[in-house]
Amino acid sequence: MAKRPIFVPLMDGKRLVLERYVEFQWHSGFAKSQKQKSIRDLHQMALADYGVGNPLEVSSKSESPLGVALSSFNLKFITKNGRVLTVEAAFQGSKVFERGGPYVDIFGMLPMDAKRDERLKSSGILTKFSFFGSDWSLEPKTAFYDWLYINALLKNPNIAAKVTDHDGFTDIEFNPERSINCQARSVALYCALFHNGKLEQALASRDNFLSLYAGRVSDPHKPGEVRYLI
Repeated sequence: MAKRPIFVPLMDGKRLVLERYVEFQWHSGFAKSQKQKSIRDLHQMALADYGVGNPLEVSSKSESPLGVALSSFNLKFITKNGRVLTVEAAFQGSKVFERGGPYVDIFGMLPMDAKRDERLKSSGILTKFSFFGSDWSLEPKTAFYDWLYINALLKNPNIAAKVTDHDGFTDIEFNPERSINCQARSVALYCALFHNGKLEQALASRDNFLSLYAGRVSDPHKPGEVRYLI
């Protein structure tokens, strides 16, 4: 058995994203078919335990073409100067460390190469993010990634229009004990902002976006704990 989070967009206008942990049957192995078996069991238990009736796996392992397209490795956007970037390469290339960065040449790399670039491990402690002259601090922890992902999603209107019918989002590859940022959580936040009529206001400025995180829970937590993330 394993536990993974499902991120649920909320519609009450008070909180935006609810994180619930789901216990499900884990199918070991690196094959994509094994990952998809685990995803199916995760979604079945999300329905049984929490009533999430139309979940979407957001990863390259998804059985849905939409979920695959939403992977940070696949989701692309065009910058103001005409460059085409994947979310993953943009995120990794924006990292600033105590001994270097941002390494903007990473923007042009394939997503896996960007993630594995040796400089990201050898440049010391991460200090901030810098994306085309705009600096973001490390707190709130997922703010920059969420902002980057949601802006990229909006530049893909055909994809963005399809996600809002779903009521929960997972990423089978996301392990909260090892990672902080999660593409499934970012999609859930997008849907919540969309349904609550707050999307345009939230993206009008960095300060507006950061205001969403006021009072956010960011302390370590135990699997099974219910958290209102934003």
